[in-house]
Amino acid sequence: MAEGWERAKDYSRRAGRGIADAGRASVRAGRATASGTKKASLATGRGVHKVGRATRRLTHANGAGRTGLGRLIELTIGHSAGDALVTVALASTVFFGVPVGEARGPVALYLVITMIPFALVAPFVGPILDKFRSGRRYVMAGTLFGRGLLCFAMAAAVGPGDLLTLFAGALGVLVLSKAYNVSRAAIMPSVLPADITLVSANARVALFSLITAGIAVPVGAGLTAWLGSAVMLRIAMAVFLVVGVFAVRLPRHVDSPDLDEQEEEGEERPPRWRTLLNVGPAVTEALWANVAVRLFSGFLLFFLLFLVQDQGVPWLAAKDPFFDIPKTLALLAAAAGLGGLIGAIVANWARNHSPQLIVLLTLGLNAATVVVTAIFFGLWTAVAVSLVTAFAQELGKLALDAIVQREIGEEVRSSTFGVVEALLQLAWVFGGLVGLVLSLTEYGPPGFVTMAVVLTAWLGWLLVRRRKRVRAAHAQVEREPEPQEPEPQETTRTIDRTKPLTNPHS
Repeated sequence: MAEGWERAKDYSRRAGRGIADAGRASVRAGRATASGTKKASLATGRGVHKVGRATRRLTHANGAGRTGLGRLIELTIGHSAGDALVTVALASTVFFGVPVGEARGPVALYLVITMIPFALVAPFVGPILDKFRSGRRYVMAGTLFGRGLLCFAMAAAVGPGDLLTLFAGALGVLVLSKAYNVSRAAIMPSVLPADITLVSANARVALFSLITAGIAVPVGAGLTAWLGSAVMLRIAMAVFLVVGVFAVRLPRHVDSPDLDEQEEEGEERPPRWRTLLNVGPAVTEALWANVAVRLFSGFLLFFLLFLVQDQGVPWLAAKDPFFDIPKTLALLAAAAGLGGLIGAIVANWARNHSPQLIVLLTLGLNAATVVVTAIFFGLWTAVAVSLVTAFAQELGKLALDAIVQREIGEEVRSSTFGVVEALLQLAWVFGGLVGLVLSLTEYGPPGFVTMAVVLTAWLGWLLVRRRKRVRAAHAQVEREPEPQEPEPQETTRTIDRTKPLTNPHS
């Protein structure tokens, strides 16, 4: 009995030592985990700091830090990140959360809802921005704060599935995003360094914006799959609110003085086009070329999207084992993203070339690619037309922005950009509706043939107009008389013979 009691006490002591050892081991493990977490956090912080410093060096290069262009680029980076997070959060909710056959209705409704307000708001957004030229920083901050509040409302509507609130919120985000872009484009000449052209400055902003969107989209997609669309919309809300604070901290010289103040100070206003009814031939030609490219961009997006999901493309109809629907859509999206990135890079490289020539070349390249796609429709021609269309859209829009910033006076520059953005948005929506309808054929070549004819005719019309304008200008120069130099007049001096001649220097 005593021996058994001793054994029990021995087992108890061993168990106690084991528990104590386990406790000490768990404490050591906790300390190691805490130390590792701290080291990982410090390493992450150092990495983020290094990336931030490298980004700051790039955005502030070539004098951009002195003029305020660097801050504007950083502000646009935050703006682009927020828009990308909203797009990812709404993608599964609005577009891809329903079957293909049922998705056409909501998409068409979204396009119509998008088109109508732009047609109504376009005459008012630009003049309002022109009226508040002396407070553009606060206008830009207001567009960011407004999007933050809309994200909060949409996050609350995700749970009950309130599609009306989601559509209205998405529309409001789109309109405010366009208003931000209009304000940003209008202030670009005021932050332009001496060593950078307008095309190059616009390209630098677009390049950072595209890179940010390319990073934010996959990150946002992963977070949306993990946390849900509502949480992602709240994250986007926080991004917009923080970036809105930074918008107020832009340099004060981006706020232009009113015209009355300029006249009182005696400043001479540059001889530029000053009314929306007379924006000049260069702006008109560039705008119509971009309208054609944007129309085809909207067509291509929705035409290929539903054509692929309906398996109306040859490589899916042939049961190609290497490409299914998700891989095809990912490949087309990657091609479009790469095309936009290349367009921004080429715009920065082509800073010394004529923007008018660039817009016509982009339309011609797009039309030629569509013709080839219509004849040889397949996977790689679809990838090529996606890349070229995104390239033409990005490069042509950057050239158009530079032309407007150069040709249009500051007092109506925001109004002009407002009309330009509205027309381009309407063209994209109309093209999307056409692509939506033609995708019902579930066959690709007829749609591309139709758009090839439209783009080719559009390009021919612009070239004919340009040739007529050049001829008219030459004829006017020939009709104007050459200025004649005035004939030298002979002067005579009357000499009085009664007076003796004297030397005036004597």
